[in-house]
Amino acid sequence: MEDEQSFSDICGGRLALQRRYYSPSCREFCLSCPRLSLRSLTAVTCSVWLAAYGLFTLCENSMVLSAAIFITLVGLLGYLHFVKIDQETLLIIDSLGIQMTSSYASGKESTTFIEMSKVKDIVINEAIYMQKVIYYLCILLKDPVEPQGVSQVVPVFQSAKPRLDCLIEVYRSCQEILAHQKATATGP
Repeated sequence: MEDEQSFSDICGGRLALQRRYYSPSCREFCLSCPRLSLRSLTAVTCSVWLAAYGLFTLCENSMVLSAAIFITLVGLLGYLHFVKIDQETLLIIDSLGIQMTSSYASGKESTTFIEMSKVKDIVINEAIYMQKVIYYLCILLKDPVEPQGVSQVVPVFQSAKPRLDCLIEVYRSCQEILAHQKATATGP
């Protein structure tokens, strides 16, 4: 079963949350951000090139134009490959673990897997960001030395920064799976 719902990020931008229910013990959440706008890309490129042309007319050195074109292209490729994330996915399987995937605008994907035996809990935490309180979903990892302690906090959906209403939807489903996993682990 699959459904999609629209939410907003902390700045008011649109986000789309796709929920896929594979079984009672396996769910996937895909949070998609709007794609890069061609209008804003063109505006930034034209601004840089106009500034470079202004410098060219002052100093009459063609290296200024060449450098501006090169820096713009390298900067754009770097932005698309390392910064702009189009989609973040959280896949949780109660008997296996949690997989987080970030898909960049260039097509590159970054995946992190956490074994379920290392997961202590999934919580909604709060933080101060740009003079306001925001909420984020995070995975608490068990401390191998002290069983009641937390060794690490792993944030989820770092790039999208969804609002609390979206996080609650994901949190409730994750808690259902964690409860199912604990019930099967302690069962007969």
